[in-house]
Amino acid sequence: MEHATVLRTASLLHDSARRLSKLLDRQLAPHDVTAQQAALLVNLANGETRPKQLATALGTDTAGTTRLVDRLETKGLLRRHRATADRRAVVLELTDAGHRLTPALVPAFAKAAASFFDEIADTDIRKTGDLLERALAHTTPPQEDSSR
Repeated sequence: MEHATVLRTASLLHDSARRLSKLLDRQLAPHDVTAQQAALLVNLANGETRPKQLATALGTDTAGTTRLVDRLETKGLLRRHRATADRRAVVLELTDAGHRLTPALVPAFAKAAASFFDEIADTDIRKTGDLLERALAHTTPPQEDSSR
């Protein structure tokens, strides 16, 4: 594998992720949520209520998830409470405002992605997705550093 090619591709992938994130933040700005906050709300609406699993789905650590939850709770979009089966566990749930907002979030993700991939053929988008899926399948996500 040519070192320069790998570095160029990794750099483009990183720049693409940042650009897509900025496009998404612009789409979500009218809803007063960031991309990560929206992703947490969508995952919550889809049934995942445990902060640790939400952290994994969002690619963040538990401290980052706690900050997201704090912000969304302050905005009145979710609330946390103790699980009935295990009082040590925290469970999250959408508030009425969160339920009203969430249906608008997925179209914002779709609009940002469509804008990012504008002018690129569907077959090329599919191939890119397949390649990225293969790359992700052969890497292990970094473990959360509990010493922080």
